[in-house]
Amino acid sequence: MIILITGAAGPTGQAIGDYFAKNGHTVLGVDKEEIDLLDRDAVQNLAAAIDRDYGRVDGVVHLVGGWRGGKTFAETDLADWDLLHNLLIRTLQYVSLAFEPLLRKSENGRFVIVSAKAAEHPTAGGAAYAAAKAASEAWTLSLADALKDTQSAAAILVVKALVNDAMRAAKPDARFAGFTDVHTLAEVVAGLYEQPAEQINGRRLDLTQ
Repeated sequence: MIILITGAAGPTGQAIGDYFAKNGHTVLGVDKEEIDLLDRDAVQNLAAAIDRDYGRVDGVVHLVGGWRGGKTFAETDLADWDLLHNLLIRTLQYVSLAFEPLLRKSENGRFVIVSAKAAEHPTAGGAAYAAAKAASEAWTLSLADALKDTQSAAAILVVKALVNDAMRAAKPDARFAGFTDVHTLAEVVAGLYEQPAEQINGRRLDLTQ
């Protein structure tokens, strides 16, 4: 398969990329060092290049993210919203709009985002983050509706937070209760291909349960 990972340089992107690569798939990883995902023309050019070289895309795993928050609701800095809007929503919009036509060409495509429990249980100080995550989920569900007549699907994976080996090494006594390991996340993403698209499309899969 042809798998695109956006936000590929971080531990999560590396874990997912390694998993697919070790299983014989072509992994195309991009990060802000390779392409500005806030530049719509650049994203469209990337999609055109992949279409030209491969004729389709079988997976888009969108991992661009970030977190900002305050102590209280009244102290919310709307500059945090501006940042999170760009990271969590605008990049998703550009990537999904550019690659939906390529997913339509796949015989078993998947578009995946990672969301957070905060989207359904916002805290007072996390208003900007929770609202951005909720918006990204709604956008992805709209993509799922667009793909319902195809063999591809869009799905949302919900976590409390992610943990990786470097985090554990830095805090060996921490329990990271309820966190999802990035390697576990990679297995879950791969597992989406083992189920029919119609059973996955538009689903919000809670990995905290």
